[in-house]
Amino acid sequence: MAQAKISAAAKALDGHGGKGGGSGGSSSRFLRSSSMAARSSHLLETLDLLEFRVEDLREAASALEQEKESLLEMIQSVQNSQDMRNISDGEREELTITADRLLGRTLTVEVSVEIIRSPQQQEALKQATEIIDEVSNKVLDDLENGRKHLISLHGACTSEVPAAPVDQKFQAIIIGCAIEDQKKIKRRLDTLIRNISSSEKSITLLDHQNQKSAVQQLCHKQK
Repeated sequence: MAQAKISAAAKALDGHGGKGGGSGGSSSRFLRSSSMAARSSHLLETLDLLEFRVEDLREAASALEQEKESLLEMIQSVQNSQDMRNISDGEREELTITADRLLGRTLTVEVSVEIIRSPQQQEALKQATEIIDEVSNKVLDDLENGRKHLISLHGACTSEVPAAPVDQKFQAIIIGCAIEDQKKIKRRLDTLIRNISSSEKSITLLDHQNQKSAVQQLCHKQK
């Protein structure tokens, strides 16, 4: 009996709610729609902010990559410098140990920014790398012509007016590379050209020293 009364009361409440339910349901749907739009807008703003932070992270990591490359180049430059050859064996040994320690500590830092490439960009990068490797291997046989060839490759990577002829074939390949790869290739060529210039200076100094030594020996014999 009690159960029947409860059921009847529930049906009566449903009937009353149904009569005025049109306006209430519409209002409820409007509130839900408005709330969802607000949430969507908030999430979009959050993702926009996160996108900025992601790009900042990639730029910071890229800067660290460049700093590592720069440190390695400077340490190796000290190791191969002419000054290293003009000091005593004991001093050279001590400085070499310090340079090797710094080199080892620098190499323990692993920083990598992965670049998303299309198959065409991947192939272009492969071709560009093979060309640079080939020229670099020939540099030891012909320093001057090797440097000129690297400069022509470097000119293909810059939008500025080059001071030397540009390798047109290499330029067409570079255009097909991802922007990040283009920057890395240009940095690598910068480093190679600087290293060759340093080597040329060292060779020139060594030639001058040998000539000076030969003259001194000649003068000594004449005495």
